[in-house]
Amino acid sequence: MTTAFYTHPDCLEHITQPGHPERVDRLVTLMDGFSSEAFSALKRCEPALADLEMITRVHPETYVKEIQNASEGASEGYVKLDADTAVVSGSWKAALRAAGALVNAVDLVMSAGATNAFCAVRPPGHHAETAQAMGFCLFNNVAIGAAHALAVHGLSRVAILDFDVHHGNGTQEIFQSDPRVFFASSHQMPLYPGSGAASETGVGNIHNLPLAPDAPAADFRDAWTKLLPELEAFAPEFIFISAGFDAHKADPLSNQNLTDADFVWITEELANIAARCCANRVVSTLEGGYDLDALRSSALAHVKVLMRVSETETENAKPSDWSSAHD
Repeated sequence: MTTAFYTHPDCLEHITQPGHPERVDRLVTLMDGFSSEAFSALKRCEPALADLEMITRVHPETYVKEIQNASEGASEGYVKLDADTAVVSGSWKAALRAAGALVNAVDLVMSAGATNAFCAVRPPGHHAETAQAMGFCLFNNVAIGAAHALAVHGLSRVAILDFDVHHGNGTQEIFQSDPRVFFASSHQMPLYPGSGAASETGVGNIHNLPLAPDAPAADFRDAWTKLLPELEAFAPEFIFISAGFDAHKADPLSNQNLTDADFVWITEELANIAARCCANRVVSTLEGGYDLDALRSSALAHVKVLMRVSETETENAKPSDWSSAHD
């Protein structure tokens, strides 16, 4: 067993305006980091393009066509969808690859082709609502993956855990009436997009963990520690992670104080629950993180935890006595 790593050159073709924080260099620095020998054991996969059926489990077809038309009509430059979200001609394929990565990763993990997976894709997704692009996001990649797990693999309980510093408003909006989906988000408040109060609970399936500006890292750990028993009681059959690394103390878009060690801690905690509840089935996808050095070190540390889980599962699967196992 191994950890799968999904990325595609098409995700580099979603080019943002000069000075935009969600830029091509984010993925370039990750591709470079994951090319090192330390990550040679990754199962490297190129995602297929998501098809309409996959996306319309989450977004209406009219909205999907709007994104396609805006991208294909952007041959002369950028087409703005909101104040900080725009598309270029390469954005359509990039968005399809990003959504496709989540779907492909779910299929691979469900078939035991990998223990878990990380999707290094862009544009990110957790701000995209049912019919609204926003916050750098076009399609809600993690929601598309979760909907696929429910619809195609027949699961009845999936969890989406979001530790991006910004509230995952899109994921919440999509699943707030669906008790099959446990959604939890830790995020700075106040901060964009302005949602994510603890009082927003959906049908009891939404769990928001707002953190004050300049909160110590201990507050992040305390909030998740209190929530984790509820997650385990939900007994998810699959765990998704919206892995944003912009709560890092070096990130320019927030005022939090996390370090790589905190991202390792939350990844280990979620992996432990996955081991007890769902045979280690975890798919993680890149969301935010805008200081390149912090993004690189945090994402690599996050994936190293996933790889350790895969290695442990492989070791546990080996017969303790090879000769007797073949008698």
